[in-house]
Amino acid sequence: MGVGTWLRFDVPPEGEEDIGRVVRSALDHGIRFFDSSPMYGRAEAVLGRALGSRREEAIVGTKVWTYGLAGEQAVFEGRFQFEAQLAHYGGFIDVMQVHNLAAYQDHLPWLEEERNAGRIGWIGGTHYRTDALTALVPLMDAGRLDVIGVPYNPLEAEAADMILPLAEEQDIGVIAMRPFAEGELLPGPDIKRLDGLGVETWAEALLKWTLSDGRIHVVIPATRQEPHLLANVQAAQPPWFDPDQRAFVGRLAAKYAGASGVG
Repeated sequence: MGVGTWLRFDVPPEGEEDIGRVVRSALDHGIRFFDSSPMYGRAEAVLGRALGSRREEAIVGTKVWTYGLAGEQAVFEGRFQFEAQLAHYGGFIDVMQVHNLAAYQDHLPWLEEERNAGRIGWIGGTHYRTDALTALVPLMDAGRLDVIGVPYNPLEAEAADMILPLAEEQDIGVIAMRPFAEGELLPGPDIKRLDGLGVETWAEALLKWTLSDGRIHVVIPATRQEPHLLANVQAAQPPWFDPDQRAFVGRLAAKYAGASGVG
């Protein structure tokens, strides 16, 4: 289980105490992976301050985000972002990803240089649109990516057909994004419909659906509320769903997507 920061960690200074409490609780409960991006406003800096002296306990994944730029402009902006990220995270980025593959042709060469220099651990590529996932394939085949970030939930499971088998074959790490389909899968069915699954909430069922695929290494729901964080931790515990249980959750997701949750 990981922690995402999209829309949740972009808070004013007076909100940082709550973020710090959530981050400390995450570390205390064995969560190590935290994901962010320059696209997420103040989230990167807020996460860095929240980690504080416990930075070495965390695996930080962030991104270079230069949408609309190319060539030297993209590289200049990307390197500017990178220097700020190094300042936030103690001079080292565990997982540095090209956000939505924007200008990846320009960024991968200098990211590889920084990895060789020891300032980056792993290089990744992400995309939030399932129809764009095929763009990852040639980069995976060429050995340019150590990690990928892809949407993966019962409504957006396209990665299972091509991307996940290739990642498994090439020993590429997989970060599952959008476990709740940006809220479209919430609030979901009545808890009574989940009898026999060993979960207490629909959100837990969705997270366990994702993590029950052994090709997924981490899922990154975003939260700044400690009760939600603790529920997420519970979802990361076995037993995992078997194929029939995953199929059942998939059918419920298709039925209740965008619904009121009544029934």
